[in-house]
Amino acid sequence: MPFRRAPLLLAMLVVLNGSSSGDWPQWLGPKRNATTPNPVAVWQGGLPTLWHQPVGEGHSSPVIAEGRVFVHAKVPDREQEEVLALHLKTGKVLWRQAYDRPKFENPFGHGPRATPLVSPEGKVFTLGASGVLCAWDAESGKLVWRKDLLQEFGGKNLFFGVSASPLLVPHGDRSLLVVMVGAPNASLVALEPDSGKTLWKSGNDPASYSSPILAEIAGRRLILALTARHLAAIEPGTGEWLASYSFVDKLNETAVTPVVVGDRVFISSITAGGVLLRLQQKDGRLAWQELWKNERLTCYFSTPVAVRNHLYLVTGHLLPPVAALHCVDLASGKMVWSRQGAGQVVGRYHASLLLAGDKLLVLQEDGTLVLLEPVPEAYKELSRARVCGSTWAHPAISDNLLVVRDEKELRCIPLPKP
Repeated sequence: MPFRRAPLLLAMLVVLNGSSSGDWPQWLGPKRNATTPNPVAVWQGGLPTLWHQPVGEGHSSPVIAEGRVFVHAKVPDREQEEVLALHLKTGKVLWRQAYDRPKFENPFGHGPRATPLVSPEGKVFTLGASGVLCAWDAESGKLVWRKDLLQEFGGKNLFFGVSASPLLVPHGDRSLLVVMVGAPNASLVALEPDSGKTLWKSGNDPASYSSPILAEIAGRRLILALTARHLAAIEPGTGEWLASYSFVDKLNETAVTPVVVGDRVFISSITAGGVLLRLQQKDGRLAWQELWKNERLTCYFSTPVAVRNHLYLVTGHLLPPVAALHCVDLASGKMVWSRQGAGQVVGRYHASLLLAGDKLLVLQEDGTLVLLEPVPEAYKELSRARVCGSTWAHPAISDNLLVVRDEKELRCIPLPKP
């Protein structure tokens, strides 16, 4: 099926309101909140695999658009990265394109970290571990343009590699491609999606591993970016920082994507703990108001999910490494229940959370998928099944098809419908 290209107005509505076709075109889904309206039913025993396909190294998550899966990986034994497009229903590789990159090595893997972004206009944007940003034609795989962000703007790579996923921002009669660079005077950069031309650059903060989001908050449409130094509220058209809240992780490992719940925003890191903020008008200007802080809510790189009046989140502990699941009251910041005893943890460092209808999916680090009833009264497990090997990549979902990535391959898992 040819890749459909939406007109600009429709494209803007898709970005703002989420895909109407069940696509999962970017990091954490259409609204970057790890949520799909499609419900999942309880299952007994294991889950089938519709197809599986080998892929190279990478912690980059798969994305889904127009019946295709896109994934970013390292080419084995070469200093190259590649992009693959696969048929969602069959796993057939439709195209793959490789490109050279600056050398990158890391004890936690050498592949891409940032997740691809598929625009409604039919482009795939990828950002590699060493900072190479590419635009591809989603239909053919043709390279449209590429930029070495760190070289062009004078930034330095992070220990774990470039990880913040690109963000598409509708503004007026155009769209902007926003990336976190972390260079002097270019903490964030907005580019023209068709050409890669720089539209604005702003801020002096170093980069973090956290992906920026677009939010309707305080009566405005703003970019929220959690850098290595601040949570910034940014005007999309100009890049102006309208409000900033100091937030520093002692290990420089801020990685969680900001979670927006109404007019409130939750942020967290492995050493700074968790904070709930409200963006408000103060003396004619925007300012962050701290509602509560809980130093025990130390999320590492698992982004929480908000369900009604509670947060479901995974905290990290490094020595020894333990990742544990918790339910937190949004009003007070207090833990309601925790799963951190023997045999209860969800991984050593990480687990992925995804809200499907009114159920919570937890993809544990060992590849076990758990279905929960997200209720504050107690941990309520409904089903579990092993669906892949060890993974740090967030799953993607389209209708009832869950696409997961482990250290060796991509798998498509049909989930039961109610």
